Amino acid sequence: MSFDDKLFDYTLKAAKEFEDGLASNPVVPTSEALDNIKLFDQPMPIAKTKAIDVIKMLNEIGSPATTLTRSGRFFGFVVGGTLPVSVASSWLTSTWDQNSSLTVLGYVNAKLEQVAQKWIVEMLELPTGTAVGFVTGATMAGFTSLCAARTRIYNNLGYDLKTGGLRNAPKIRFILSEDIHSTNIRALNYMGYGTDEFEYVPVDEDGRIIVDQIPKLDNNCIMLIQAGNINSGAFDDFKTICALAKKAGAWVHVDGAFGGWIKVSPTRKHLADGMELADSWSIDCHKWLNVPYDSAIAICRDREAMMEAFTITASYLTTDGERIPNNFTPELSRRARGIDVWAALKHLGKEGFGELIDRCCEHTSNFSKELEKMGFTIMNDVVINQAVFCLNDNDDQRLKEIMDKVAESGKAWFGPTHWQGRDVYRISVSSHETTSADIDVALEAIKEAMA
Repeated sequence: MSFDDKLFDYTLKAAKEFEDGLASNPVVPTSEALDNIKLFDQPMPIAKTKAIDVIKMLNEIGSPATTLTRSGRFFGFVVGGTLPVSVASSWLTSTWDQNSSLTVLGYVNAKLEQVAQKWIVEMLELPTGTAVGFVTGATMAGFTSLCAARTRIYNNLGYDLKTGGLRNAPKIRFILSEDIHSTNIRALNYMGYGTDEFEYVPVDEDGRIIVDQIPKLDNNCIMLIQAGNINSGAFDDFKTICALAKKAGAWVHVDGAFGGWIKVSPTRKHLADGMELADSWSIDCHKWLNVPYDSAIAICRDREAMMEAFTITASYLTTDGERIPNNFTPELSRRARGIDVWAALKHLGKEGFGELIDRCCEHTSNFSKELEKMGFTIMNDVVINQAVFCLNDNDDQRLKEIMDKVAESGKAWFGPTHWQGRDVYRISVSSHETTSADIDVALEAIKEAMA
């Protein structure tokens, strides 16, 4: 099949127009654009449609209806932006269409995952030999890491999960931060555990575990803690918690969906002191690393436990290669998402990545200070890129009305959250696109909405 110049020339033009509009187009789609989505509601076609006509329809209806999460003025969730280099690598990766299950199906991907793994372990100051699996997001990163944890705990207890099954297994205790992110609950549910089985540890006003409230640990415990609370950005006391766990023979997993990357920051890495003492970590790449969705990493100190949990055998599966990709993830077949991670890290370097992180944190800090001058209260200690805010008069309904007006203006978008018993709003800056000018535009939009 020959290369369709017309198709890809049009696609390139559409992509360029989208990129060029990130700084000026409404962050939230207009009502007209959203109404036009219904034009996709068509019967299943019987005859073929020209490829370029399909892409034209996708662009003409879809692009205007896109929430500009890549915009420098999208502050509602920690979703990151997308670096141009990782957009380009994603295009090329899709062109290659490599299946990342086996080395023989994707020599380049297998090598780049191996290289990216080495770089990640070095950046996060983790032990040499630590394993990394490239998965879809924090939920599956947590699932993958916790499956490895369960394997090690059961092995230590002399139980083979793969032959004996979960129903006959010894009881594992799960010790969770009271404010742990819900993706961890979902991951444990996927593994067959229910919420009534979990032991929750109280947290302080910023969502950090109160260490002296941790129950007595033992060697059948898996403890889940956080690097970057989803609302406050706060970090648990890794050194103390990991010391308690190590003494008891317990496993510690760190949910570092975005905050785990703070170890790369030259000015804020101290916030994660001791994080390297844990046993496993889950971190998103489609957040602060700014690669396309979907992309995350499951990291495990115990390489053997990770491989035991996920290695499969079949008559047709080869075992060639230094690092067989499917031995570190739940999936067999999957996209070569590790290539985008490699491209972003190669492009930024450790210094560039650290600068990106610090820049986002500074934007949040400056934003918070300006909001305080305008009659808002910042409800958390702003340590990284997260801030929670309310009105000084505690009128949460008026706050919602103001934020709704800001969203309707298309100039910025802030997401609601529930914090300290209140329905309030959150600032999250995690995109390389965000500039000081974007902060000024957002502040002006808030002032106009308050008038």
